Amino acid sequence: MQAVPARARVYAAAAVLGTLLCLAPLTTVRTPWWTVALLAALYAGGERIARRRFAGTFSTVLLAGAFLLPAPAAALVPLPGALLSHVEQGPAPLRRIWCAAQSSLAVWAAARVHGALGGPETVLGAALPYALLPAGAAVLVHCAALALLDGGMRTLAEGLPPLRICRSLFVRSLAPLAVHGLAGLMTAVLWSSPYGPVSALLVLFPVGVSWWVFAQYHREHAAHRATIRALVQAVDIKDGYTRGHSERVGQASMMIARELGMDEGRVEVLRFAGILHDVGKLGVPTRLLRKDGPLTPEERRVIELHPEYGHEITRGISFLGEARSAILHHHERIDGSGYPYGLVGSQIPEPARVVAVADAFDAMTSNRSYSRARPVDQALAELRRCAGAHFDPRMVTALVRVIGREGWHPVVTADEPAPGLPAQPDRPTPSSTDRPSGARR
Repeated sequence: MQAVPARARVYAAAAVLGTLLCLAPLTTVRTPWWTVALLAALYAGGERIARRRFAGTFSTVLLAGAFLLPAPAAALVPLPGALLSHVEQGPAPLRRIWCAAQSSLAVWAAARVHGALGGPETVLGAALPYALLPAGAAVLVHCAALALLDGGMRTLAEGLPPLRICRSLFVRSLAPLAVHGLAGLMTAVLWSSPYGPVSALLVLFPVGVSWWVFAQYHREHAAHRATIRALVQAVDIKDGYTRGHSERVGQASMMIARELGMDEGRVEVLRFAGILHDVGKLGVPTRLLRKDGPLTPEERRVIELHPEYGHEITRGISFLGEARSAILHHHERIDGSGYPYGLVGSQIPEPARVVAVADAFDAMTSNRSYSRARPVDQALAELRRCAGAHFDPRMVTALVRVIGREGWHPVVTADEPAPGLPAQPDRPTPSSTDRPSGARR
């Protein structure tokens, strides 16, 4: 995000102004400056290690500050670490200032709630059972503040749906922050005890172990994403006209899966299935994918082998699970007119029925060399028309419902050929009996 929209800059400036207002009472509040300095230094050092070694963040210290300090003083703790943090993408100054303001506001809100519920007294008295309620409320507020602030920025900067992105950020962050909150509470209790700050550092050892576990999990997922990205880029290079198509099909598949109430693990598998559904095109001769004019029956039979090629290409990728069945069967049709095996109705695996709808929808709403993009409402009407014959009505209904509620905000566009591919003349639309008109995939 090199070019930050003006509205996002204004949003960041408002967050900075809010942070300054939160810090204003420092002159009138009794502040334990040594505690602030120690926590700020510990956070700055720990954050640098956490981000580089563990792919995480040092929220334990921030929440300990929220439990130990008055709200204006607690808001100071994240500032040095955030302002000195490593930034991979520019503009670095704006990103650092935004991260500092966001963290400061979230910690301030957590400290305010903790103080309003009598949390500091329970920490000083080491009344652990009673300390859990105000600490838990503070963690919830901290998580909600981070999700709202980050969601607002991503909505303004990237055009994402605000409600969906805020909810996703909150749900994803709550469990890790709850662990950090418990560790932060133990740190605060020990810090306030006769043993002092040194004993509080002992709490950080199990936090480090948990970081290591989470780091392994994130590294594994990063490897999965890298594998998928490499395959998709290879397909995009070979068939430049469908550039971005795979990511959008993954997005639409994920929307359908969530609307059907599938658990998040299965939603992720459906996303993988949508992204990789056309990976079998790597086995199809490039001259056929880029051919000008209609395909001969023999050439069409070769292209229709791509689901089987894809199934074979992904055979050794164990984390895909049932996504491989979608790769193999996403061109099957409910009435048996599809390929490669002519399966009928419930014989078609559920993931394949999801991807089939997502694939057809994106094909109709994207510009191709042989057809112009249709408006979303016309594409949905075509899917409804074909429901029960070509597509599973449940999947069509789910997509219509979720797009009607949230809209369609594709992450990438496929309007231009991939870099390095020459422009080709318009290709006549081939006749087809097993898919909505205008969608050649």
